[in-house]
Amino acid sequence: MTVPAPHADALARIAVQRLETQVLGSTTRYWQYGPPDAARTVLIVHGYRGDHHGLEPVIALLPEVRFVSPDLPGFGESTPLTEAPHSIAGYARWLERFIELRGLGDAVLLGHSFGSMVTTSAIADGLRPPALILINPISTDPHKGGGAIMNALTRAYYGAARKLPERVGRALLGNWVIVQIMSATLAKTRDRDLRRWIHEEHHRYFNGFSDPATVAEAFDASLSTDVTKFADALSMPVLVIAGADDEIAPAPGQYTFAEQLPQAELVMLDDVGHLVHYEQPAAAAQAIRRFLGSLG
Repeated sequence: MTVPAPHADALARIAVQRLETQVLGSTTRYWQYGPPDAARTVLIVHGYRGDHHGLEPVIALLPEVRFVSPDLPGFGESTPLTEAPHSIAGYARWLERFIELRGLGDAVLLGHSFGSMVTTSAIADGLRPPALILINPISTDPHKGGGAIMNALTRAYYGAARKLPERVGRALLGNWVIVQIMSATLAKTRDRDLRRWIHEEHHRYFNGFSDPATVAEAFDASLSTDVTKFADALSMPVLVIAGADDEIAPAPGQYTFAEQLPQAELVMLDDVGHLVHYEQPAAAAQAIRRFLGSLG
């Protein structure tokens, strides 16, 4: 039985366009939500093994904002990069070129999880957005977040997927039990219907990738750095939205990261972990609306 999306009615009232463009060899599909002539445009960079659907619960609550949400190359409906590696630096180059091609230089950047590393890396490389929003940013060494045992198991899992024949590797990566364990570990809500919907979302979209090799390459990228390495470049206003119970990006690291920045606001949400966008989208949307309003 499918659980109705909590944000479905609100999202249905927002205009949506599916578009595409060529960026560094990737046919990049992207979605535009909201009024084209909105006062503010927010460009979203989603998390690892996600796609444009992930932030829709937040988008649905901000109908006055124009959102542009591409699927990262190799994930969702976008094809892999052919002119850059699927590394943080490679994805940062893709983001810079996407912004240039689509005329989005004035857009506020929003990075979720893996997307936080891509956006901050691009800024360190010279990109200059007017402001930055980070949801569940990876502010702690990725080798430490999540615990030593879980990290070792995860590395072994992706290592095996990389070495196996593609058909077998794809089956391993898409294994129902493994995806369910991941989803159950990340979800913190006690709302049974919401938990069921979160699990359904992960089973629907977590396996939307082009091939196991790209997934494994991007997994290596996800362990290669964290946002603190790019903190010196983040001179613009920054909003950090984090979960107090986040095991992937623990709360102490979020406080330390925010303290490094000259214009940072940290919104720490209780009773939620790494799935702020699913479990507390209203709180995230409220913080984003206030932040965008403060930009003038």
